[in-house]
Amino acid sequence: MEELCRKDLMKLIQSTNFMVIEMALYLDTHPQDACAMGTYQEYRRQFKRAVALYEKKYAPLTFYGVEDENGWSWGNEPWPWQKECD
Repeated sequence: MEELCRKDLMKLIQSTNFMVIEMALYLDTHPQDACAMGTYQEYRRQFKRAVALYEKKYAPLTFYGVEDENGWSWGNEPWPWQKECD
């Protein structure tokens, strides 16, 4: 995961976030499904790891990821509409 470029890391974050949400919705109606719970936990771990890596290498994805010991850094990166198209 560490070798992924910024774009691929963001795709991983988006896809694992989707799976976490889908598995949570499934578990709402199937709370005793141990296999589904394991799948949910694995995607959740992957998502959290990917977010932590992205925020360490690039910038916070949300204001929850802001390290505020040295001041407020949220919004220092260009917003998506300020970036050039790929």
